[in-house]
Amino acid sequence: MIRPATSADVPVIAGLIRALAEYEKLSDSVVLDEAKLAAHLFGPRPYAECLIAEADGQAVGFALFFHNYSTFLGKPGIYLEDLFVLPECRGAGHGKALLRAIGQLAVERDCGRIEWSVLDWNTPAIGFYDSLGAKPVGGWTVYRMTGESIGKLAE
Repeated sequence: MIRPATSADVPVIAGLIRALAEYEKLSDSVVLDEAKLAAHLFGPRPYAECLIAEADGQAVGFALFFHNYSTFLGKPGIYLEDLFVLPECRGAGHGKALLRAIGQLAVERDCGRIEWSVLDWNTPAIGFYDSLGAKPVGGWTVYRMTGESIGKLAE
């Protein structure tokens, strides 16, 4: 079952984020604050949305996403920040169900595209995305600024 997350799910979402980071060997990078996560997902100006996959009443995965905008298409899009299913729950269709729910939202909201990034070494995820008809975007390099770089830019 796929359902929209509620504010009561914040500890579950945080736990799934930590599990994702562990899977990606990035646990040291997780510094999220659950109160801020709650405010960012459910506060007066939500910055992102989250869907929860459940099996037998237990959360087994999540998809966290937000809207972007394509000037070329003249339409909003959805950027899928994180899609994760607990390793022991994979193969049961939860990931596909989460992506299908994102696709349904994209259709309902007249979005022109859904985009996400995947780590180059994550061949199981790449195979999964390929099997659903997703295509890698060639010719683009992802850039990122964080912390001190943003501060210097803002000066």
